This record gives sequence, C-alpha cells and structure tokens, in this order.
Amino acid sequence: MAEKTTVYLLTLLAGIGGFLFGYDTGVVSGAMRVLVDEKDGLLAGLDDEVRDVWHELIVASTVGSAALFALFAGFPTEIFGRKICILLASVFFIAGSVLMAAAPTKEILLVGRIVVGGGIGLASMCGPVYISEAAPQHMRGMLTVINNALVIFGQFVATVVCGLFVDVNQGWRYMLGLAAIPGVLQLIGFLFMPKSPRWLLSKGKVDDARDVLRKIRNTDIEEEIKEIQSAIANNSNHGIKKVIKSTFSHSPTRRALIIGCSLQMFQQLSGINTLMYYSATVVQMAGIGSAASAIWISAGISGLYFLACAIGIGLVERLGRRKLILLSLGGVIISLVLIGVGFQLADGNSPTGEPSSDSTCGSYTSCGSCLDNSCGFCHAGSGGCYVSNYTSCEPADWYTDYCPAAPAYSWTIIVGLTFYLVSFAAGMAPVPWTINSEIFPLWSRSFATSVTTGTNWIFNLIISITFLSLTRLLTRYGAFYLYCGISCLAWTIFFFFLPETRGKSLEEMEALFSGSLFIPWK
Repeated sequence: MAEKTTVYLLTLLAGIGGFLFGYDTGVVSGAMRVLVDEKDGLLAGLDDEVRDVWHELIVASTVGSAALFALFAGFPTEIFGRKICILLASVFFIAGSVLMAAAPTKEILLVGRIVVGGGIGLASMCGPVYISEAAPQHMRGMLTVINNALVIFGQFVATVVCGLFVDVNQGWRYMLGLAAIPGVLQLIGFLFMPKSPRWLLSKGKVDDARDVLRKIRNTDIEEEIKEIQSAIANNSNHGIKKVIKSTFSHSPTRRALIIGCSLQMFQQLSGINTLMYYSATVVQMAGIGSAASAIWISAGISGLYFLACAIGIGLVERLGRRKLILLSLGGVIISLVLIGVGFQLADGNSPTGEPSSDSTCGSYTSCGSCLDNSCGFCHAGSGGCYVSNYTSCEPADWYTDYCPAAPAYSWTIIVGLTFYLVSFAAGMAPVPWTINSEIFPLWSRSFATSVTTGTNWIFNLIISITFLSLTRLLTRYGAFYLYCGISCLAWTIFFFFLPETRGKSLEEMEALFSGSLFIPWK
C-alpha cells in the first residue's frame, strides 16, 4: 500500500505541471475577453485588426515558446534528469505568472506569456516521461492518463477563476497571476520526490535506482533492474549525434517516432485548442451573449470535459489505446459536423437591417457581413450597420464581436461543443501522451519525446494563431468543417497504422514496432 501511495504522490506532484499546463492555456480565453473589453486596458485604442493581431499573439506566444522549449529540452533532460526538468518548469511558471499579473504594458504581458510557455514546454515533455518511467507496468496507462486529466482539470479551474474575476477591475491580472500558487507547491513538493529509476540506471547509479524502486514497487525489483540494464546494454554508447542519427535510421524507432508525431499533430489539427483557447469567443460567436455569460457557459462545458476524463482513466487499460483513439475520433468527427451545421444555420439566418447612412459600413445589410467587415450592427428598429465606434445605438442592441442567433442555432453549437469535448477527453486528449511516453527505447526516449512534444506545440501554435483569421477566410462553419475533414484523415491513418501498446513493458516496444506495418492484418 505504501508503494502505491508513493507512486500516486509523485504522479500528482508531477501532474501539477500538467495542471499548470492546462490552467495557463485555458485561462487566456477568459482573460483576453476581459482585456479586449476594457475601455482603458492594455489593448485600448487599437483598431480592430491590430487588436486581433495582439489577441492572437498573446495567445500564440505561449504556444510558440512551449514548442521551442519542448524541442530543445530532450538532451538537457537526459543529462540532468527528469526531476531537474520538472523543477525548472516550476520556476518558469512562477516567474511568468508574476510578470503577467504585474504587466504595465502589453509588451510585458507578452514576455510573461513567453516565460510561462517555457514552463509548459518543459512540463509537457518531462512530466509524462517521468511518470511512465516510475510507474509499474500495470498502472502506467492509468497514471499517465491521470496526468492528462490534471491538464484538463487545470483548464476547468481556469474557466471558474475567469468567471469569478470577470467583473473585477483588471480581473485578468488575477486570472493570469494565480498560477504562481500551484507553481510554488510543485517546486517545494518535488524537491522531496525521487529521480526516475530508469534514468538513474542509464547513468550507472544502480544502488540509487534500487532504493527508488523499493519505495515505488511491491514486487521483485531485481528482475526489473536486470531487464532495464539489458535494454541499456543493447543500446549503449549513444552520444548526442548518434542518438539523433540512430533514431531516424533504426527502423522500429523511426516508425515509433512517425506514429508519435502523427498522434500529436492530429490531436491539434482536430481543433481542440481552438475550442479551449477561444472557448469564450466561440460561445459568443454562437450568439449567447456577454463576455461574463460566455465565460460561465465555457466553465460548465470545461467541467464536463474534466468529468469525461474518467472515461479515459477507466478504459485505457481495459479497452486499450488503439480502440480508445478510434472511438474518440469518431465522436470528434460527429461533433465537428454538428458545430459546423450550427454555425452555418446561424450565419444563414443572421439578423438583417436596412442600408444605413454610414458611408463606411452602411451598405452591409446583414449582421454577419457587417461584422465580417469590422463594423458594428445595431439590432434595434429597422437595424443597420455602422462603424465600430458608433455611439447612437443602445449598448444592449449593439454587436461588434458576434451576431445574435436564434436559440435553436446557438444551442446546436453548444451541444456540439459539449459532445466534442466529452469525446476528445475520453481518448484523443490523454492517449497520444500515454503512447508517446512508452514507445521509445531508453537511449532515444528523451530526444524522441522532445520531438513529438515539440510537434504537438508547433501544430498547436499553427491552430491558435490562425483560428480568428481562418474564420474570416473560410467562415466560422468552414473552419470547423476543415477540422472535421482532418479528423477523418486521422481516423483512417490510425486504423491502418497504430498498434496496441497495452500490456507491453517499456523494454518490449521495439519488437512491437518491428512487426507488420498494416495493423488490421497483423
């Protein structure tokens, strides 16, 4: 029992990095809605296009920073260990949160977001590997899924915090700054956690590794030590250059890397972080109402997203990784069709008005076309389109960010969004991280995991920085139809090429990826 307690404790402490990963990526949705609406805030006085650029930049800078740190964290993590990597991530979280809370300008806020991104990149790369290497084989899938559940819990807490501070003066400072508290808890708690036993054995510290394994195992540890040492001996003398070369030239490892990168790429290209980073914006796009109501609806949806993690925790070892991915993607595809149809119906039935006397915007008669051209729509009397700083319309009837929609259309989108998040949480959210933490040989694990994690953040960056622009180029429903098409492609690829890793030790993965390329006929 004591062994299990230690394993759960180190999972939860390492998982604080996952929690902060989720909190800092989730809180920006609500914080930006408040910041954009502030009359004398950091973005006040900017025209709509410049404001949107800063909106996307503040969101995407964290993602870009995370991608860089994840890509280059592999070898330092291999040299100094997983524990040091996680402690460093805590420092980044604390420093970035303080910078954002105290930011006097939008440029300092941007710097804070970049620093936090460094913490996210380190935590997302090191956390799952540390947990996977410390976990007993029969608990590995569940524990790595718990880590991902903490990511989602962080996103849920972020939306609740946003709801609590949405009406507070400069409430976004509290939203962004509170992440320092769990960062301090992780920094202190992880000082007392053991180093990865597999990393210790790779450095020849057998006695230290044995001491760690005695604390986290209730089975014979000598057999496990021999198995790990045998794998290390078979793949010894791998310097940095040789690790890189061997990862791409060794067929099983190369195939594992391609699968791992594909999982991370399609996780992002299915649109998840569009809906997390911009969830309040998407809800407002659906015509729900004010920033406050949009944030609280987002909080409710995120809460359901977190609860749905129980599906993944319960099924990842029973059903297996492969089946869970395919079922999850099936639900994602159906959900994206529903969201796209909802937006298409809302856009097709956008409120209309008479041509107005405004020389810039007066020719646009529908709310949708009005807002698409950076104007504002007055939904009172005969209606009309005017420049965005028009002041003769009552605030309750004035729309600049979204168009009012019939309840049937709005709730079609909300139902689709809810079903999407439940489907995604069950499989596509945790399983790519679980698989990537277990499929690489020890000699390549740090490098390969940094590549796959970097892939996730690069495509995360692409999605987050293009969403608002994409909705203008393809329309709102067109963007979600695009994500749906990409998800269909992902389902097909994983059906044919993704093997089942459940029940395999970390040292048995090479044989798994040496088998048939086409999985259905294996």
